[in-house]
Amino acid sequence: MLYHSTRGGENSVQASQAILQGLAGDGGLFVPEDFPAFSPEALQRIPELPYHVLAEEILTPWLTDMRREDIARMAVQAYAPGRFEAGMPAPVSALDGKTFLVELYHGPTLAFKDIALQLLPRLMVNAIRTQRVDEGVLVVAATSGDTGKAALEGFCDVEGTRVGVIYPQDGVSPAQRRQMVTQQGGNVWVRAIRGNFDDAQSAVKAIMGDPAMHMALRERGWRLSSANSINIGRLIPQIVYYFYAYGQLCRQGILAFGEPVDFVVPTGNFGNILAGTYAKAMGLPVHTFLCASNRNNVLTDFFRTGSYSTRRPFYQTASPSMDILISSNLERYLYEKAGRDPKRVAGWMQALREERVYDVGGCLDAMTQGMWAGCADDAATLACIARTFREKGRLVDPHTAVALSVLEQYRQEARDGGRPAVVISTASPYKFSLDVLKAVDPGRRCEDDREASRILAGMAQESLPDAITALDTLPELHTCACEPGEVGGELLRWIGGGHAD
Repeated sequence: MLYHSTRGGENSVQASQAILQGLAGDGGLFVPEDFPAFSPEALQRIPELPYHVLAEEILTPWLTDMRREDIARMAVQAYAPGRFEAGMPAPVSALDGKTFLVELYHGPTLAFKDIALQLLPRLMVNAIRTQRVDEGVLVVAATSGDTGKAALEGFCDVEGTRVGVIYPQDGVSPAQRRQMVTQQGGNVWVRAIRGNFDDAQSAVKAIMGDPAMHMALRERGWRLSSANSINIGRLIPQIVYYFYAYGQLCRQGILAFGEPVDFVVPTGNFGNILAGTYAKAMGLPVHTFLCASNRNNVLTDFFRTGSYSTRRPFYQTASPSMDILISSNLERYLYEKAGRDPKRVAGWMQALREERVYDVGGCLDAMTQGMWAGCADDAATLACIARTFREKGRLVDPHTAVALSVLEQYRQEARDGGRPAVVISTASPYKFSLDVLKAVDPGRRCEDDREASRILAGMAQESLPDAITALDTLPELHTCACEPGEVGGELLRWIGGGHAD
């Protein structure tokens, strides 16, 4: 399998090189030259495969310059039962006879990013060996809340790597912030930036695309890569849980093999849902993807009009991991739906940079085939949390509630509620306890998210996750903030001095 840039200005590279680079040299994203196809016989085996074995089957044709036995070993290490509180990475549970949750929040940081970021550090180390790289690898990530902690946890003290994370100072939940600023490890660096997630993401892309930054790092013995889903090595492990969820519905008798299913995905950066479209391209029977946005509904407007515009207000919402206006992974989707035309994609991205808007014109029909988009504001989100707890006895986080709310809209507007739908449940409700408590008990006054978590656990009659209770005893180690334009210089000072702050 070879990979090339969505913008056409990069020679094809092997998987290990694409993982090490993170971003293509022309600023585009690496995409596969083709999609591996699963035979019907291979697909029929999926319901019986443990998660780590399924990961080996899915990932092997994507990572053709890595040995299969190495991929199998890495999958076992990443998805060992002890790493996930539920004993498995992606249990599937029923809300009702037609609505199911694939619970991706049982990993060490209680968010779906763990699924990929338990594996990416191992892929990175393997890529270093495959490419015979002598330098260390500095992995940087911008986060809207969950990627940061998952990257810090995954890369913590991994030999030959350092990991730097930036997050919007006022754009994450209290628990998300504590998870990052208490991170221990000799190779980790965390900064709050004065801005929103788009500012953080733009800062990372600027660093990744700056030849002077690359040269300065090389002089210090380091090369640059990314832990965001712009890195193909972060993206492709997410394909696995789509196949796994489908297989579990078949195993439970909910679906007959080959029967199509809908997936409902809360998304801001479009990486999670893009992985699902890649699964469909490999042969997974999916009828419709529901792209669920919060009040920052740039994706909803795009799929309804064909115009992508960031000329709009940026809102801080109860679902902060989706507070994004520049959805980086949409570029990969545009590339596929526009007939793999890199010039057209490069033109759209240039228009977005210079004019903050582009229009896909006659490509809209292709873009919306098998895709439906909707959005939910905070009022609808909190109402959905309350309703789900009242009627189903389940606590869900605000991002999952956005998806459930959009699913309700789809079933009403499209009059298409006959198929089973799998909601990608992305985070533990205890990472957003103040808003979840406000939803299920509006009269309760609670200013501290720690107290809110304990109240919620009592209401749900369940124990708090260890990853939440542990935060109360950890010191805050990373308390500095900077401007977005200062991130590169701060990273260089850290690399040069070897100090976290």
